[in-house]
Amino acid sequence: MAMDACEIETLIRDAFPDAKIEIRDLAGDGDHYAAVVVSDAFTGKSRVQQHQMVYQALKGKMGGELHALALQTSAPE
Repeated sequence: MAMDACEIETLIRDAFPDAKIEIRDLAGDGDHYAAVVVSDAFTGKSRVQQHQMVYQALKGKMGGELHALALQTSAPE
């Protein structure tokens, strides 16, 4: 079962209420998305740590309901 962009955004927003989030469906199949997430929570974190934080926010759905997510994360400038 595929996820929709709103569900992905909701899960990320629950973990990072201050975040600016953009989600794009890359293939139109509900399985391949790109996300840009900008949050103060990422300040001082490496890119790997930032991505791990987003994967944790997705509560185990990555690799199951959500097949692919291209992530861009950063702290606000």
